[in-house]
This record gives sequence, C-alpha cells and structure tokens, in this order.
Amino acid sequence: MKTLLKLSLLFILMFSLACKESHDTLPIFHESHEPKKLDAPFSDVVEVGNTLYLAGQIGMDHSVRKLVDGGIEAETRQVIKNIEAVLQQHGSSLDKVVKCTVILSDINDFAAFNDVYKTYFSNKPARTTFAASGLAANAKIEIECIAVK
Repeated sequence: MKTLLKLSLLFILMFSLACKESHDTLPIFHESHEPKKLDAPFSDVVEVGNTLYLAGQIGMDHSVRKLVDGGIEAETRQVIKNIEAVLQQHGSSLDKVVKCTVILSDINDFAAFNDVYKTYFSNKPARTTFAASGLAANAKIEIECIAVK
C-alpha cells in the first residue's frame, strides 16, 4: 500500500510539473508599447518561454510616425533603436539577440547598412540578409529579430 501511495504521489508531482512546463511555453502575444500601433493587426513581440520573436521594424521615428531622413545609414540606426526599445520593454537587450532577418530595398545598400549594423551587434547573432522591393512606408530597410530574456 505504501508503494502505491508513493507511486501516486510521484505521478501527481510529475503531472503537475509537466502541466506547469507546458503552461510556461504557451505564446504570449504582447500589445505594442507604441500607442499609435495598438490597432495593428500583429504583435510587436510574441513571447514563448524565455524567447522573444520580434516583428519587423523599419526606420520610423514613432514620435512623429515618419521615416527618418538620411538614407540607409540613418534608417538602420533608427531600426535598431526601435528594436532596442521593444527588447527593453520585455526584459531583454541587443546583446541577447540570437537571430536577425534583414530586408533591404536595394542590395547595393548592403555595405553601408553593414557598417552601421556591426556597431550595434558585437555578439554577431545569426543573420539572413536579402533584398526585396516594396517595403512598408517605402523604407530602405526592415529588420526582424529573435532574442532571449
């Protein structure tokens, strides 16, 4: 009888730990920290466990809702500032970014973009970079990231 009781208690403990573990990995769809983006049809960040999946950011100055002036270098700096703001809202930082996907409107901007990018990401996260036409708001660059907390 004691063995059966011990096995039952062990089962209950293992079951409760499994339930907690699966609950911890449910995605959390966070609202934007930018008031003007609250009605957007996507989340700025989705959190699963200790991993943050960030939506793509463009070089928009959210205080005036316009792309910054100054070309690819200025837009790249603003994109990274936007990413940094989202990460800070969720307990992370640029040094915890593990993967970036970079979309350029013109692949000829690669070297200028890369010169700015490498000043922010000294840890060298994994990265994919490609060019595509028609980015949102006529942006020159968009970057999405995956980070840990």
